[in-house]
Amino acid sequence: MSFAVFAQSNKAFHFAGIDVPPPLAAQNVQDVYWGVAVNDPYRFLEQVKDPAVVNWMKGQAEATESILKQIPGRASILASLKEKDSVGGSVISAITRTESGRWFYLKREQGQSQAKLVWRDGVAGEERLLVDPVAVTKEKGRPHAIQSFHPSPDGKLLAYGMHASGSEIGHMHVIEVATSKSLLPPIDRVRFAGASWRKNGSGLFFSRLRPGFESMRSTERFADTGRYYLDLNQTNPDKLIFSASMYAELKLPSFATGYVQELPGTDLAGMVVNFGVDRRLAMYVANLDDVMNGKAKWREVFNQSADIREVDMGHGNVYLRSALDAPRFKILKLKLTQLDLKSAETLLPESEGVLRAMTVSQDSLIVTRREGVNTALLRLPVASINGLGSSSSSSSANKIDVQKVSLPLEGNVTVVGSIDHPDLIVAVSSWTQSLRRYVFTPTASSNSNAGQFVRLNLAPPVEPVQRAEIVAREVMVPSHDGVRVPVSIIMRKDAVLNGKNPTILYGYGAYGTTEEPARSNGVMAWVERGGIYVYAHVRGGGALGSQWHEAGHKTTKFNTWKDGIAAAEWLIANGYTSAAKLGIYGGSAGGIFVGRAITERPDLFAVAVPSVPVLDMVRSEQRANGVANIPEYGTVKVEPEFHALLRNSSYHAVKEGVRYPATMLMHGVNDSRVDVWQSLKFASQLANAQKGAQPVLLRLDYEAGHGSGSSAEQAMQRTAEFQAFMLWQMGESGFQPERK
Repeated sequence: MSFAVFAQSNKAFHFAGIDVPPPLAAQNVQDVYWGVAVNDPYRFLEQVKDPAVVNWMKGQAEATESILKQIPGRASILASLKEKDSVGGSVISAITRTESGRWFYLKREQGQSQAKLVWRDGVAGEERLLVDPVAVTKEKGRPHAIQSFHPSPDGKLLAYGMHASGSEIGHMHVIEVATSKSLLPPIDRVRFAGASWRKNGSGLFFSRLRPGFESMRSTERFADTGRYYLDLNQTNPDKLIFSASMYAELKLPSFATGYVQELPGTDLAGMVVNFGVDRRLAMYVANLDDVMNGKAKWREVFNQSADIREVDMGHGNVYLRSALDAPRFKILKLKLTQLDLKSAETLLPESEGVLRAMTVSQDSLIVTRREGVNTALLRLPVASINGLGSSSSSSSANKIDVQKVSLPLEGNVTVVGSIDHPDLIVAVSSWTQSLRRYVFTPTASSNSNAGQFVRLNLAPPVEPVQRAEIVAREVMVPSHDGVRVPVSIIMRKDAVLNGKNPTILYGYGAYGTTEEPARSNGVMAWVERGGIYVYAHVRGGGALGSQWHEAGHKTTKFNTWKDGIAAAEWLIANGYTSAAKLGIYGGSAGGIFVGRAITERPDLFAVAVPSVPVLDMVRSEQRANGVANIPEYGTVKVEPEFHALLRNSSYHAVKEGVRYPATMLMHGVNDSRVDVWQSLKFASQLANAQKGAQPVLLRLDYEAGHGSGSSAEQAMQRTAEFQAFMLWQMGESGFQPERK
């Protein structure tokens, strides 16, 4: 089998009165995988620093910016988003409490574009500013953002990551909280520090890229990430204590990352190993002193075959959330004094609901369970947990006191617990209701109502103002093979199902991730003006447990975009919209969902917006973060997986002469997860195949990356522009550029 190279167009394409440069001349490279010849006419665009590519990118970005400015309704969407933001109050996130009772959190104040790091002594203490990225942005002349922060147990010291222009690679700072004084120069090469402090606050473990990673081949830049130890008495940030190559006897892949930390109440260090995007973990233990001296004898507690997806510690136990023979998950317990998986005891067996997450508190283990669209909060008191196994009279699961906590309102529930505190921070949200936080203080009773919820207001509470009554509908849509796919539909209550509603179909479908219900200003702005917003919980995600993920990855990945096509057909058949009014949107791995849906069924959609998308699957593992994604997508080195990659590759599915939906690709140029060339190649292939029959635009942001670190202003601009582009292509009045 061979894939054709299209005839090249040399003429500029003309849209909304603006000339868009045509793709650069193809320079085909042909590879043969497993007897299949695969053409790659735009591989040269992977060299994003080549002067010709740089100039072409700038031409594309400038043309797209000019076109978007010609859409008259764009400004009204942006104004609506800013209005919602301006009356929505301060945005609080990443709440962390220390053993000493200090509270740390990010706060983006009303009307500001970036979050600041603040703290207070106790929930009622005076709020104090600790780190201000806005001031750093003004000083440096480039956008800066805090990626993560990690206070010491006593709350006196704090490590945080500062990153510029949307990059995920930045510097870790360690400061004294009371004075904001830096304890040492910023530590470079930090990408997802995952810092873990010693119990006594004398030092911390953190993750760091290898020296010289910048000059390595793209596939090697993030390999062999190390775990370092910073002793604050010596302040040497270069003490490497673990990497995959340092302990080759463990036979870990180069993309494996070990998160080493103290095991409380023991002389051991525990290490949980992540394998790129593979959700299955491994765990090892070793003597802590030996680990510090680089001479650890690591002992395996469990490997990936145990299918452990989450680990937490407390009460003298290691708690495990496992999918082994339990696709909706089960909760296990290991005693710290007996770290052998064979001795694991079941706390919660698999049930109808999906056990979504767990966290420890001082006196219990907390588990959230997805029950339809809503979430239940389960509390397992430590007295019941540690009494497990004391009697041989009945099965362990029957002896656990499982309390289903009565919530103040229904919705999507997330919990922040701490081994140092008995109370919980509980957040509840839904598609139509903004997030509300509470402090839940349990009382000594087995009654589910035994406890008190008190509204947590770290900033004055503000209820959002809506211009219309919005409702959410949950439906099950049959896919190509008869499997029923959950779909969430957000719409005005007074919407008429006459096929004329501008509709956005969103999907992701990867890594077992689920789009949990949460109110979004962008969604509300779209729906208030008469649109419909749809979330398709397609296979590859985790809406229905681990089997739902496995049904949409590697050789089953095609189900992800086929589920999206089925959702589009159902929406049209049931009068929600029509092909002329339907847009499709998705980001990152959701680029597969978008790209393959429009290349397989271009007749179903008027417009498509892939954001920071994966689109060339055959070359996916050649990007900087690509090797770590092999567990999700597969590799060309395995024949069935190569055929799956080719089948799921939007870039290779484009056919000359087909009229595809109008498409705008959005990408941060500093993206280190999905290299920008993924968008460049697909845009070139799509534009050249149609020769200007439909717009193919590249919206490139030179001060952004994959998304984290973007300011609120950047996010609102991005939302306003992709929605305006969609409404233009759907033919909506007020969004049609004047003819020139």
